[in-house]
Amino acid sequence: MDIIQKVKNIVFVKFRILKYKWLSNCKNINGRPKLYHPLLIEGNGSIKFGKNVQIGVKSSPNFYSHYSYFEAKHSESKIIIGDNVSINNNFSAVSFSKIAIEDDVLIGVNCSIIDTDGHQLEIDKRADGIPKVAEIVISKNVFIGDNVSILKGVTIGKNSVIGFGSVVTKSIPDNVIAAGNPAKIIRTI
Repeated sequence: MDIIQKVKNIVFVKFRILKYKWLSNCKNINGRPKLYHPLLIEGNGSIKFGKNVQIGVKSSPNFYSHYSYFEAKHSESKIIIGDNVSINNNFSAVSFSKIAIEDDVLIGVNCSIIDTDGHQLEIDKRADGIPKVAEIVISKNVFIGDNVSILKGVTIGKNSVIGFGSVVTKSIPDNVIAAGNPAKIIRTI
């Protein structure tokens, strides 16, 4: 690596990673992911990273302009990431209850996972009501394409693939390819 490339890496990557680490406020973090992209970690809950977790990919969109976001909102909220998980740029996971991503999962650019509606859906309770929550499980060896959203209560079965731009609103079984909005099974693997 030449000197100009080293300077670019320090200014545009390493300083940004340090900045977001400094801005993070979650105190209950177990494990250390390999950060190639800035990660902001928020909330009062717990976040556990397994071995060999990678966040960020240099040769992908949003590498220099975005950051990834993990939030374990409440003291009982959990985000658990297994071993050998690779998460691309501009990922977000917001847990009010529990999000579990098991071993050997690949996640594309611009993906989001949220285990709640965010606000209660009834008109008169949106501002101050308690939103519905349901745990999310991404099973072993799942591949999630770019621009995918995974909503509350979903389990994605082992070895399955979720196609580009999908919105996953219902659980997906093992060994299938699913895509669309809402995601539907296209074929078995």
